[in-house]
Amino acid sequence: MAKKVSRRLKELQAKVESRLYAPLEAMQLLKETSTAKFTETAEAHIRLGIDPKYTDQQLRTTVALPKGTGQTVRVAVIARGEKVSEATANGADLAGSEELIDEIQKGMMDFDVLIATPDMMPKVAKLGRVLGPRGLMPSPKGGSVTFDLAQAITDFKAGKLEFRADKSGIVHVMFGKADFSPKDLLTNLKALQETIDRNRPSGAKGRYWRTMSVAATMGPAIKMDINALRDLSLDDAGA
Repeated sequence: MAKKVSRRLKELQAKVESRLYAPLEAMQLLKETSTAKFTETAEAHIRLGIDPKYTDQQLRTTVALPKGTGQTVRVAVIARGEKVSEATANGADLAGSEELIDEIQKGMMDFDVLIATPDMMPKVAKLGRVLGPRGLMPSPKGGSVTFDLAQAITDFKAGKLEFRADKSGIVHVMFGKADFSPKDLLTNLKALQETIDRNRPSGAKGRYWRTMSVAATMGPAIKMDINALRDLSLDDAGA
């Protein structure tokens, strides 16, 4: 059965033309089509020319959004000994050792990012089934397996996000809130684009960027001109 489209969404879809939008124009339209009763998230959906079933075509990395994420990020840390108090002293919302692992195993998920020290990873591994589907498993590539807890906590709270391409080669990632200014949204999106280019998998052949659209959480998809975004410098974007 076809999903019923609400009148609100139909009206918003009517504002979006069937063409590729210039970067700043797309950000302005994203804001215009964000009409829900809450502050919507700005999302990017990017189809890349990769097949992640091959290890040399996988993309998993982090981006530091220059203008932040617009949300409060709750950080949990799994460590041992003095590192637990170090994590708390540096702003971790939750910190512990085996007892925190047990709580998470029982379903406690009061955090947005989980950082672990390398020596705890063998124990954290058993949480794979719980954390994996939510994208919360700590990873060295994502900067969430480290002994430098102070830096990692600061980075994630300031707007560092981990993202990956799904099995279809599509990246779904938030890049701010719909109440950001168009220039701030564009600055974050430019940082995301540069990160994806910088981390191009070695096995990616042919055209790397296929399609890109942006949207507010409850808004319609707005197709973007990828080349125009790639041609911008971060200064042009308003950083």
